[in-house]
Amino acid sequence: MRGESVLDSHCCQRNFREIDVGKAVVNAKRWVTGAGLAALLAVNVCGQTAKTKQAETPMRKGASGAKLAKPKLVVMIVVDQMRADYIDKFRGQWSGGLKRLVDEGAWFRAAAYPYASTETCVGHSTISTGAFPASHGMVSNGWWDAAAKKGVACTDDPNAKNIGYAGGAVKGGDSAASMLLPAYAEELKFQSGGGTRTVTFSLKARAAVTLAGHKADAATWYESSSGTWETSSVYGTMPFVEEYAKKHPVTEDYGKTWSLSLPQSAYLYNEKAVGAATIPGWTAGFPHALRGGGGSSAPDAAFLAEWTASPFADTALTRLAEDAVDSLRLGNGGGTDYLGVSYSSTDYVGHTFGPRSWEIQDILVKLDKDLGDFFAHLDAKVGRGNYVVALCADHGVAPIPEDMKAATGFDAGRLNVPDMQARVEKALVDFHFASPAVAKVFGTDIYFADGVYEKLKANPAAMKAVTDAVMSTPGVAAVFRADELAERKTSLSQVANATDLSFYAPRNGDLLVIQKPYWLFGSAEYGTGTSHGTPYYYDQRVPLIFMGFGIRAGEYWDAATPADIAPTFAALTGITLATRDGKVLSAALAAK
Repeated sequence: MRGESVLDSHCCQRNFREIDVGKAVVNAKRWVTGAGLAALLAVNVCGQTAKTKQAETPMRKGASGAKLAKPKLVVMIVVDQMRADYIDKFRGQWSGGLKRLVDEGAWFRAAAYPYASTETCVGHSTISTGAFPASHGMVSNGWWDAAAKKGVACTDDPNAKNIGYAGGAVKGGDSAASMLLPAYAEELKFQSGGGTRTVTFSLKARAAVTLAGHKADAATWYESSSGTWETSSVYGTMPFVEEYAKKHPVTEDYGKTWSLSLPQSAYLYNEKAVGAATIPGWTAGFPHALRGGGGSSAPDAAFLAEWTASPFADTALTRLAEDAVDSLRLGNGGGTDYLGVSYSSTDYVGHTFGPRSWEIQDILVKLDKDLGDFFAHLDAKVGRGNYVVALCADHGVAPIPEDMKAATGFDAGRLNVPDMQARVEKALVDFHFASPAVAKVFGTDIYFADGVYEKLKANPAAMKAVTDAVMSTPGVAAVFRADELAERKTSLSQVANATDLSFYAPRNGDLLVIQKPYWLFGSAEYGTGTSHGTPYYYDQRVPLIFMGFGIRAGEYWDAATPADIAPTFAALTGITLATRDGKVLSAALAAK
C-alpha cells in the first residue's frame, strides 16, 4: 500500500467457531471468549469519575469584556501508535507539552477503542467523525476491490490528483471520498456560517485526509518515496506550505544524528529488544545517524526512511503547524478554527523497535519538547485559555512476539498467511471447487474468488472444512463469517462485539480472522518488529486528554472512547454531528 512502512499490516480481526483457550472450550455461534482472552479485551464498564485536580479553565473574556461563548481554535493532536501506558511509564521524564497536558488537562485514563480494527485510517476516522468503523466505513488502512481485482488504500480516489509542493514528484490521488460521514472539522465549517478555517498535517495521507474530511482549507502530508510535502486537488495548495517546503526541505536534516536525550541509566529496557527490526542505514542501538545507505554522500531512499522514523519529522510537523497559525492567523478570525496534527514517527519507530525500546522512550521525550514549544506558540498567538486541545492515539501496539516469549514464556508468534491460504485451498479440493478459490488474503480478511462464497454458504460441509482449515493454522483464535456479522446480533463476547463495530460489508472480506493474543497477523514474512490491529487491550487502550477552553482538569476513570472527542468538541462549539456512536464527555466540561 502506498505510504505504508514495510511493517504496517492490515491487522484487524473477527468471528465464529469452537475454540479452546486455556483448556476452556466455549462453543458459540457468534462469539469467542475465555479467561486468557477476556483479560486482554477492552471492557466498556461505566466507572466513577475520580478527580485529582479541581482546577477549571475559565471561560475567557474577549475585548469587550464579555465571556467567550466558544473557543477561538480547536486543536486535535494524534500521536500515532501511542499506548496509554506510556504516560504512566515515562511522564516523570517530561517537562514540556506532554507534561502540561497531563498536569493541566482532563485525562480519561480508561479510554479505549471498542472495536477490533485498530489501525491508522480507522482510528483517525473515528476521532474525526465521532463514529465507529461500522458507521464511517473506513474499516482498515485498505481493502480488496473485488471488481478491480486489486488492493486499494482507504484514501485512494481516482477522481483526485495529488500535488507536490516545491516542485516535488508525487503520484496518485487522495481524498476522504470513502469516508461515509463528514468529519467534525467539516461540520464546524459548514454550521458556523463562514469565518472558520480547517487545516491538517501528518506524514501519512490517511491521517491528514481523515482528520480534514472531504473538504478543507489545507490538508498536507508527506510522500516518503520522494521526500515531498503534498496535498491533492480536492484541497488545493497553500502559499505558506509552499514557502516552508522551499525554505526547509527534508534534505536539510541530512547528516544530523538522533542522540539520546537522557542518561543511559534513565531508559527502562534493554537497548535492543529481542526481535526488533532495524531502519536501513542504522545499526542496533544509539546514536542513529541520518546519512542514508552505506557509502551514501547525499540524501537517498535510505535517508528518507530514516527521517520518517526520527524525531526530526515530528519537529517539521510542529513547525508547519506553527506556520499555519501565523500565516492564516488561526484563532484570530471571525469564527472557531480547526487545526489537526498527527505525529506519525512514533508509529514507524514502534513498528521497528517495539514498545519496550529506548527509541520509543526517547522520541516521546523529544515530542514533549516540540509540544511544549507548540503550546507556548499558541499561548502567544491565540491566547492561553482561548483554544481547546485534545490529544489521543489512533491505536496502541503489541509487544514484539519474540521479546514477549523470551521475557515471559507466554505463547507468542507470527501467523503464517501463505500457510493459512494453502490450508483453505487444500480443504476445498474434495469438494471440487475451482482453484484458486481464494482471490486474496488482505490484512486479516479472506476474500474468495467470484461466486465461491455463495457456493460455500449453500454447502455447510464445505464451509465447515474451510473454517476448520483456518482454525488449524497456528496462531488463529477465531474466524468470523461476513454473512453472520451482517446480521448485527448482540453477542455476549467482547471479541464478537468488537468485530461487529469494525465490520462494513461492502469492504470487508468473506471471512474475518482473529489471531491469538500476542500473535502478529501477516508478519511472518518479515520476522521482526511488531504491529497492531486486534481487539486486545494493548491495541485498543490509548491516551485521551483534553486541555484548555471550557475544560475541567482532573483524572477521570469514566468509560470513554476516542469517538467521544468529536461530540465533546461539538458541545464546546455549538455543533451537531450526524452520529451518536460517541458521546459528550460532560464530566470534563467546566460550568459556563
